[in-house]
Amino acid sequence: MSRIGIFYGSTSGTTKEVAKRIAKKLEVDGKDVHDVASARAIEDLGLYDVLLFGSSTWGVGDLQDDWDEFVKVVGSADLSGKKVALFGCGDSSSYSDSFCDALGIIYKAIEGKATVIGFTATEGYSFDSSEAVIDGQFVGLALDEENESRLSEQRIDQWVTQLKAEL
Repeated sequence: MSRIGIFYGSTSGTTKEVAKRIAKKLEVDGKDVHDVASARAIEDLGLYDVLLFGSSTWGVGDLQDDWDEFVKVVGSADLSGKKVALFGCGDSSSYSDSFCDALGIIYKAIEGKATVIGFTATEGYSFDSSEAVIDGQFVGLALDEENESRLSEQRIDQWVTQLKAEL
């Protein structure tokens, strides 16, 4: 299997925990799971064939704070030949008009620079709109740990199975 690096930003710890769960299911070593607040940016990205980027969405459609600078690094990095998958957490009830927008922001930064994998269906989710929806699909794995945590494990399992097939 290709070398996988997971990069996440987490303020409350939820996205960090999701990153760890995904890493375990993909058998990614803990040293290959990076908090973007302390990642060495371009040097770290270059170590991997496959990159997973995770961010929660804050406020009304904002990236998690640590991603503010890291998304610029990602957008300027040479990602040619790499596969990238996105995952994120949002609140589909309180922020139904910006559910998991952070995924869409990261997607736009890397669009055309890498092969993006891991798109998921929007069926089964309750939200009004999202920057993370392109052509009727989420650009990655969208999770709502606030209101739909009972669905998260199944969603993660399905996504990981899909990623393995796309790798």
